[in-house]
Amino acid sequence: MKALYGQQNSPGEEMTFVFQERENLPAPRDHDVKVQVRACALSRVDTKLLSEIKLKRELVPVGREISGVVLEVGSKVTFFQPDDEVVGILPLDSEESGVCEVILVHEHYLVHKPEKVCWAEAAGTVRDGLRAYTALHYLAQASPGTSVLVLDGASPFGTIAIQLAQHRGAKVISTAHSLEDKQYLERLRPAGEGVRQPLVARVIDLSHGKIDVAESCLEETGGLGVDIVLDAGVRLYSSEDEPAPKSQLLPHKHDIITLLGVGGRWITTEKELQLDPPDSRSLFLKGATVSFLNDEIWNLSNVQQGKYLAILEDIMEKLSNSIFRPQLDEPIPLYEAKVCMEIVQKNQARKRQVIQF
Repeated sequence: MKALYGQQNSPGEEMTFVFQERENLPAPRDHDVKVQVRACALSRVDTKLLSEIKLKRELVPVGREISGVVLEVGSKVTFFQPDDEVVGILPLDSEESGVCEVILVHEHYLVHKPEKVCWAEAAGTVRDGLRAYTALHYLAQASPGTSVLVLDGASPFGTIAIQLAQHRGAKVISTAHSLEDKQYLERLRPAGEGVRQPLVARVIDLSHGKIDVAESCLEETGGLGVDIVLDAGVRLYSSEDEPAPKSQLLPHKHDIITLLGVGGRWITTEKELQLDPPDSRSLFLKGATVSFLNDEIWNLSNVQQGKYLAILEDIMEKLSNSIFRPQLDEPIPLYEAKVCMEIVQKNQARKRQVIQF
């Protein structure tokens, strides 16, 4: 039985990926569930985060978002029984690679998969759904009538965030990085039949580099500014100090502060965000807040376990009801997993990559 792992020989070096032969798994411990993996979504391995929390290993397990069938359960497992269909995210400190035919998972990291949801969609949506819920429900409290700016809305995460925001009654504005992305966002419609309004009220095309995001958002909101901003990274310096493609597509931090409304909430994925005193002053005058989106926090405390599982269950319910429709590439066979993971690690995949067994 083979499993996929990442290997980083020295700091700063690109990660390489290797298949390793695994011995047959032991019987499940008290709370373990033995799962036959049917699909595994690939996400980038954050080597810096692993190093910061002292989880540096010679071989890093790859693929944490899995769906599959329960083969066997431990003596104290109460949530599942053999033949149940499950989905979940392996914890950050897991020694199991999701890109493997059979794995052991603690029962508290899994929920039941609805019957009508396919394996690839379950595995490919669970991470982006968790991030969207963390941002829009717990950090920003999106509600009917609020305006939400989702940057790079055609990404897998952006697509789910748009669908969740619109489902909650928010008015959604989004940016597009190419003409193809713009057309995709304009075609997005809510689930159900009949004539429907698009999910995105306004798509701001950044592919030509001439559009001012702040100006477009203020125009769309009648000068009031946006209630919630969900970024996909921001530009911290002037365009002369950063590579052209990056500076062209990412808004400057001043633009985001400018377009925030009074009491606005900026949810950022920028790990090294630096705010200068004038930035802080602007945020203070607006009574605006900055929150950092790190979806790994759910497993850092057992107190959050109930909320965490409730989110995963709700994601599956929304997927089952077609409220969530993920941005997935065609499922990939196991023998292409290594090459596919290299693309994902370099941030070169525009759709969610899922390995199907």
